[in-house]
This record gives sequence, C-alpha cells and structure tokens, in this order.
Amino acid sequence: MNEPTGSRPKSPSRPTGGKGAPARKQGPGAKAGGPGTGGGSPGRPAPGFAARKVAADILGNVVHKHRTLDAEYDVTSGHSGFRALEPKDRSLVKAIVAAALRRRGQLDAILAELLDRPIPERTGRVTDILHVAAVQILFLDVADHAAVSLAVDLAGSDKRARPYKGLVNGVLRRLAREKDTLSTITGSGPAGLPLWLATRWRETYGAETFEAILRAHLEEPALDLTVKSDAEGWAERLGGRVVAAGSVRLSRKGAVDGFEGFNEGGWWVQDAAASLPARLLGDLTGKRAADLCAAPGGKTAQLATQGADVTAVDISEKRLKRVHSNLERLGLSARVVAADLRSYEPDEPFDAILLDAPCSATGTMRRHPDVAWTKRPADVTTLAAIQAELLRKTVTWLKPGGVLVYCTCSMEREEGEDQIAALLAEMPGIALEPVLPAEIGGLAECITPEGYLRTLPCHLGGGTEPEGGLDGFFAARLRRL
Repeated sequence: MNEPTGSRPKSPSRPTGGKGAPARKQGPGAKAGGPGTGGGSPGRPAPGFAARKVAADILGNVVHKHRTLDAEYDVTSGHSGFRALEPKDRSLVKAIVAAALRRRGQLDAILAELLDRPIPERTGRVTDILHVAAVQILFLDVADHAAVSLAVDLAGSDKRARPYKGLVNGVLRRLAREKDTLSTITGSGPAGLPLWLATRWRETYGAETFEAILRAHLEEPALDLTVKSDAEGWAERLGGRVVAAGSVRLSRKGAVDGFEGFNEGGWWVQDAAASLPARLLGDLTGKRAADLCAAPGGKTAQLATQGADVTAVDISEKRLKRVHSNLERLGLSARVVAADLRSYEPDEPFDAILLDAPCSATGTMRRHPDVAWTKRPADVTTLAAIQAELLRKTVTWLKPGGVLVYCTCSMEREEGEDQIAALLAEMPGIALEPVLPAEIGGLAECITPEGYLRTLPCHLGGGTEPEGGLDGFFAARLRRL
C-alpha cells in the first residue's frame, strides 16, 4: 500500500453532492451551478481548462498507475493531452504536478480538515482534481477564483466525478477563504512519501534527519552546473555562486540552451552531489578510465575534463545518443560503447573506473518527485542484486593499484553501505580508501564514519536556506591492492 504519510480523511457522513457523495465540514456549499463554476461559453472549455485536465490526469497516472513523469512528458510517446498543449501550458502542467507531488501529504492533511468523510475510490478524478486546485490556491501564483472555477468545470466533465461537482466547489471556496490558516497544517509527512519509504528513512536516518529531509523535499531545487574550468568566473557571468566542490548554483530559471556558455560548451547541467563521485578519482591525466552506466554523460564529461582517456559504456543505445551530443557540444571526446556490463569485457584493464550503478533513484526526489510513487520495496531488492553483480565483476577490471568509485543516487543502505561492506568482506584484495572533506569542498557532514560519501537532501542548507540542498547520493572509493 502506498499510503501518504500525511493525515487521512475522517469517517463518512451523509451525501450532499449526489448519490454516494461525501458531505463537507464547511456547511452548505455552493450548488453545482452556483458561483465559481464554469468559465467558458457553452460547448467551449474555459481558458486553462485543458492544462488543468492534463495535470489531474498525469498526477493520477503517477500516484495510482505508477507512471513516471519522464514517460508522461515524452514529446513523442507521452500523454496525448500534454503533447497537444502550447509550451507555456506544458510548463504550467509541470509546475502544478511537481508541487502537488512534493506537497501530497500536506494536501491530504489540509483536505481532511474540510471533509467529514474520505471520497470514495470510484469517483473519477475527484481527489486528483482537488489536489491540482488546492496546490494552485495554496502554493502557486494562480488566482483563487480561476483555480476553483476550472476545478469545478473539470469535475463536471468527468462522468464519475460529476456528482461531486458541488462538493469540489464548496471545499475549494472554503480553502481559498481560509488558506492563511489551513496552509499551516503540515500533516505527519509533508513530502507525501509512501509509508514504506517514510518508515525505512526514519529508521535509517533518525527522526530529526528524516524531518529535515522532508523539509528539503518541499523546495524546488536550484539549477546546478558543472563547468570545465573557472567556476568562480562562470558564477559571476551567470549570476550564481560556487557550491560543494566547484559546482555553480543558479537561481535563474528558463531553458538552459539560452544561457551564456551553453553553445560554446563551457558547462553542463548536473546536480552538485552528482558531480562529487567523479571528483574522487582526482587527476586522471594520461590514465585509462571507464564510465560505466554512462548515460546521459555528465560523469563522462567530468572524466574527460580531468584528463582521462575515457571509455563510456551504457546498455541503452538511445540514451547513448545524449552522451554523443553532450560530448560534441562540450568539445570533449570518449570511446562510447553500447553493451550490457554483465556480458561486456574490456580489451585491457583500467587505471580508474566510475560505476554509477542502476538504482532506485530515491535520492533524486527533489528534482523527480514522482520517484516516490513509481518505486516499490521489491525494486530495491532487485536492483541491489544487479549492483552486487556489477560491482564484483567490474572491480576485477582494475589494474593493480587502480581505483574504482561505486556510486548510486539512492538513499537506501542496500544500494550503498551494505554493498560495499559485503564486497570488502568477500574480496580481501580490495581496500576502502576513505573520502576526505577537502576532496568534496569541505562538506564534512557528507562523510560517514566509515569514510563513505553520503549526501542527503538536507545537506548544504536544504530545507533551511534559499536554494540549498543536494540530491541524495552514495559513493565509496575502492583500491585494488
């Protein structure tokens, strides 16, 4: 069960909006045809209706059908309604859905205060419609009356949701009136994590750190760039600041291909935490290095910038096209190979290997809030088995004295600390080389007692400072004796 960790609605009461519809705590509300409903002329949807409908559809597809946002937003095979929207409306859909996923637990708790009973499951998209409208009223720069009106229209357009049209109107009108008070309700899990994930994170990191992680997840992350050289210079030119071990963090938004330095290949987009594992390999001038599970190519570019003769391997030919295009734009070169690492064998051993193993990606929820709803505990188990296989195979590709950095963008111990502990117990010819604060920009809080790198969303001011935080990453540096 993927129940959000926020408060749950209360017990049912008598219907008011149609047969089987739940009552509202706010007393008599607007009727289905009253104020706040409808904004378009007969037979023609109101402006903005299509975007809200798509947002409710995609939100429901992620939470209930476990579709990824990447799949829904794909310009060739994604949600048909999304593909039909104008660019500005696509941006609005993305903003609404991302905020609704980040705030899911909080929205559940707030709506529970406005409902006597849970909304029955077989009511079309009523809950999704309410979440889409509520997040606009509470957290986005959208006029309250527009959010209410379009939500009522949306309920009226859905056969199963239509009996709840009056309820949607009444609940959202009250929410708009009392939003200053209601927005202070957070519930027990403001990030809206599934129960299984919230439970394991609380156990792994402790209650205080868990709450800090949740606060960090509520904030839209800043844009981080990895630069080929002169981080301070690029920060000044782009109006950003240098963070971590040399990433440039920007507050500006917009299409990155319009930013200074994009066309000339001065930098690439990469979360500051994601840039740290490659830095642990140090100066690679004249050395033979491998980037395994390489797509989309940010770490490949780092290894090339650090002076390596790079072989980039990934199982997906489609994703490797992005590696090629990124390297071309950046003016960097690498040997790019499409292969399954489980059957691949290199021609000769490497001085350095970066294994960014396939993982549950639970550390990337700041940027990909759908991850909470598209992953299951069984996925962690399955992926951990693959990681163990890849790690044991690829570490043998090192030259004597060579170094391998294993990393995952996962918050789960099974995909990080447990993997390395098991490997070291089985392979006496491999030694752990602890990470030092100076190698990662002085971020001592990101180094575990064992010497592993473990970044969390609440690190670097996540949840407490404007434009703070890091993706959740694990990395360990191993040397072949």
